[in-house]
Amino acid sequence: MASSTPAPLLRVDGITMAFGGIVAIDNLSFTVAPGEILALMGPNGAGKTTTFHVIAGVHTPNSGKIIFDGQDITGLRPDGRCRAGVARTFQITQPFSELTVVENVMVGAMAHHRTMAEAREDARRYVDMVGLGERADVLAKGLSTGQRKRLEMARAMATRPKLLLLDEVTGGVDMKSIPGLIELVKRLRSEGLTLIIIEHNMKVINELADRCIFMNRGIRMAEGTPDEIAQHPEVIDLYLGEGGAHG
Repeated sequence: MASSTPAPLLRVDGITMAFGGIVAIDNLSFTVAPGEILALMGPNGAGKTTTFHVIAGVHTPNSGKIIFDGQDITGLRPDGRCRAGVARTFQITQPFSELTVVENVMVGAMAHHRTMAEAREDARRYVDMVGLGERADVLAKGLSTGQRKRLEMARAMATRPKLLLLDEVTGGVDMKSIPGLIELVKRLRSEGLTLIIIEHNMKVINELADRCIFMNRGIRMAEGTPDEIAQHPEVIDLYLGEGGAHG
């Protein structure tokens, strides 16, 4: 009898990533189901961003495989992974500062269109989706931190991903802007997107994540729902007890 459980969209299979004598990721394995939001947690230096780099193709792991949508993408470059359906944002936003908001998003949209006019029309749709419609023709250098986070998401969405990697979407954002960003992530998921988020704010994780993986020194130490992770003794000792997840 066939299983009713859908195949994982992403499978990280025994990934190890070392830089010289420093092991940033140590035999890490996990899966992400279609439509799921998985949170990667852990102190600075835990290996979270390096995990994103490996999934996105910035780094080639020393060992292990990345299986995405049934395809082994371990050897693909970042542009190949983008075409396959993997997109990411960065903790420190990197817009083209001298381009407008819509022009920034057009860069991602061009992969799916033959003409600039078509790409511009599509880009405006994503700009509207993330709530930057009124800022569409403003230079990116004139945006606030929260607006830049939204622009990062629009640029990533314009590549039409199946999986979006969000690196600290609320990091550096003023408190009043956080609820809007949370609602935006929920909207993206409701439209069928699968997400992995790196996030330090436990309130944000509780709002968004179906499941969490807690990492420390490149090792997966704990896995479970946000509530289960928050009550895990080692997580409390290493992380929550320091107040690091509440900021």
